[in-house]
Amino acid sequence: MAEFSIPATTPHTDGNLTAFGSLPVKSLYNPVTGTGPGPIQFDPSVLPTPDYKRAEITDYIRMRLGDGLVDVELDKEHYEMSIKQALVKYRQRAANSTEESYAFLDLLPETQEYILPPEIQLVKQVYRRGIGSVTGTSASQFEPFSSGYLNTYMLVAGRVGGLTNYELFVDYQKLAMKMFGGHMAFTFNPVSKRLILTRKMPFGYGGATGGATPGNQFESVMLHIYNVKPDSMLLNDTYAFPWIQEYAYSFAKRIIGEARSKFNQIAGPQGGVTLNGDALKQEALAEMTDLEEQLRRYMDGSSPLTWVTG
Repeated sequence: MAEFSIPATTPHTDGNLTAFGSLPVKSLYNPVTGTGPGPIQFDPSVLPTPDYKRAEITDYIRMRLGDGLVDVELDKEHYEMSIKQALVKYRQRAANSTEESYAFLDLLPETQEYILPPEIQLVKQVYRRGIGSVTGTSASQFEPFSSGYLNTYMLVAGRVGGLTNYELFVDYQKLAMKMFGGHMAFTFNPVSKRLILTRKMPFGYGGATGGATPGNQFESVMLHIYNVKPDSMLLNDTYAFPWIQEYAYSFAKRIIGEARSKFNQIAGPQGGVTLNGDALKQEALAEMTDLEEQLRRYMDGSSPLTWVTG
């Protein structure tokens, strides 16, 4: 529990916002419960390491290019760049490179701008705990209508009310949140990771951040986000790994093609040797085009597009 406790330091809004225990970016695996406070990352120790998977891809490329039978003019840096470019292309084109998750953010008084962790790619929505009042988020924030409705209709559902009335009540709550500030308006820059809320929270509401900083008041809001999957997760994905492996192989083939095409023919005693640089480049281009088409057909395990409301 000490890992996620509030540090006795001056609050700040820079970096990863861990001054109040929000949005931790380290491994969230808890050996006691098996979980953590949020799905930003996972425990990498239960999977093969990224270095092991990169070495596996390197061996695959070497064997496919015939290393050991012929001379393959690639150095370690070329293999590493091929794998890196495969990951870059996959993160650019594949929806499977990100995951939908939720995280909590402590809003500071009179503060609108926050710098979120670099893992976050998109902030879809910011939810407040209540309909939109600023009376607090502790036990003192009591909504009597909800409790009265629960006692009247749900606990005696056999005589009055029922699930239909409760569904209408839930719809009422959703509409009230949209109209009265339950969904906070914001802007998010995916490059600088800057979240700007269109309102300031006043001083003197909410709950204290803890004994270390009793003078600060905050409200904890929930962020509906999409965060990038780490390399270790992508390289261990059943569907993503074969695509990354094939794209890295095609990229390495293109590197060899570029090098060999500089000299179409090497002089020799019997007329010389003709190199296949142009053929390698054409094969690599065709393979990379086919692999990108596979991403458009969601063959990597990505979720297809669905209906969009609005």
